[in-house]
Amino acid sequence: MPTSRRSFAVAAVAALVLPLSACGSGGGGGSSDASGKVEGDITFQTWNLRANFKPYFEGLIADFEEKYPGTHVKWIDQPAEGYADKISADAAGGTLADVVNVSPDLAAPLAQAGLALDLDKAAGQYEKEYLEAAWASQQVPGLEGTYAFPWYLNTGPLFYNKSLFEKAGLDAGKPPTTYDELFGTALQLARKTDGEVATLANVPTIEDFGRYGVPLMNDEGTAFAFDDAKGVELLTRYKELYDAGGLDSQALTATPESSGKKFLTGAVAMNPGSALDLANFRKQAPSLYENIGITDQITSTGHVNMYVMGLLVNSQSERKPAAVAFARFATDAARQMSFAKQVAVFPSSAGSLDDPYFTEEDGTDETRVRVAAAKSLKTAVNYTPVLFSEQMKTELRNEVAKALQGKQSPEEALDNAVKACDRLLKQQG
Repeated sequence: MPTSRRSFAVAAVAALVLPLSACGSGGGGGSSDASGKVEGDITFQTWNLRANFKPYFEGLIADFEEKYPGTHVKWIDQPAEGYADKISADAAGGTLADVVNVSPDLAAPLAQAGLALDLDKAAGQYEKEYLEAAWASQQVPGLEGTYAFPWYLNTGPLFYNKSLFEKAGLDAGKPPTTYDELFGTALQLARKTDGEVATLANVPTIEDFGRYGVPLMNDEGTAFAFDDAKGVELLTRYKELYDAGGLDSQALTATPESSGKKFLTGAVAMNPGSALDLANFRKQAPSLYENIGITDQITSTGHVNMYVMGLLVNSQSERKPAAVAFARFATDAARQMSFAKQVAVFPSSAGSLDDPYFTEEDGTDETRVRVAAAKSLKTAVNYTPVLFSEQMKTELRNEVAKALQGKQSPEEALDNAVKACDRLLKQQG
């Protein structure tokens, strides 16, 4: 699990293969019947989790196999980079795992291709076991059904380096809480350090436009709309920041992982993260940990961003009863709570966020972040549109880069990005 993907925004540059949407009718391929005896061999694919959480998953699988004699789960873990491309290749080649760890935007093309089991039909009796918003997050506009079991959620604060603030003459006890304050702070920090210390390490993504209050799609969900005046305003402010040195010089090619390293080494003053990052700061950068500042996500909407993961069941699986049983087993309240305590994520199971673990502080930064994040999750929004594919993310990133480099205006960049994304959206349909 990359610890700095906010905590899950893995910047895979490979796009899901577009012809996928044409290889199935959408809304289910094969039978949606998952009844029958839970038995046989299934494959379970995760997203860069083996390195840090191998004992947990080995225990999870052992417990499942003990509960259901005659089953065997083969665990496959894929690296973060190129994960979307791997799923696409497996789907196209007929080798997609029986149970697949996906974010909603990775599940959408599989659902459109008829490769994701509709859980409303196959396992609708379990819906009440999950948060209503989490279950709904696994639905795809234009299709009827729910296409993955909700798994873990995350959100988190904005971390900042107090020592860098102080060196620039800024009040480390008063971090920015609005966008005006954020950009003002970044410009001042850049001026005071002659451009040596940037405040941010990433160019704006679709979720940043969402947090800024930019409408991302039309009401019908049939076209993108982030090229409006407010979207242009945000990109214009980033351009000013980039020119002044307030945005890291390598931001155009940064990944969440590289941005996290920039913050660890003191090259940038602020970076989004989660409670998981605090342990990494303590271990990898003790001097940073001693000077860490913690503030809320900056948003113009009053709603923080929520990252969502799910477990999708392959509709072509020859062992659907076992695949559904395992996906549900891995995402039930007990297992989600256990995983959340190990990984510093949050469960999507109904009622779990009211557990004292998520509501009571003990005076440490870890519990402070955890309790605040759990509270904010109750009204959080997954700003990334379900239909916003990896290829669309690349198109937006490329156009944003051109604007920051002065090759085109912010207005032209966003107009071009919207046109490209609308074209890709039509190809998905």
